[in-house]
Amino acid sequence: MTEDQVGRILSVHLPGVDGLCAGCRWWWARLAPYPCYQADWTARWHARSVTRRFLDGKP
Repeated sequence: MTEDQVGRILSVHLPGVDGLCAGCRWWWARLAPYPCYQADWTARWHARSVTRRFLDGKP
């Protein structure tokens, strides 16, 4: 995945108070009331890439 693709996912999958993003809540809240795993994954991916850039000294 590229930074742009991850950014697009993060921009849409913003978790609410209950941990579900609006799209996941709309589609899955009745069937599977769990936190949005796509938002969790993209947030972790983004944090790792930012940390890697910081440690490598890249802009």
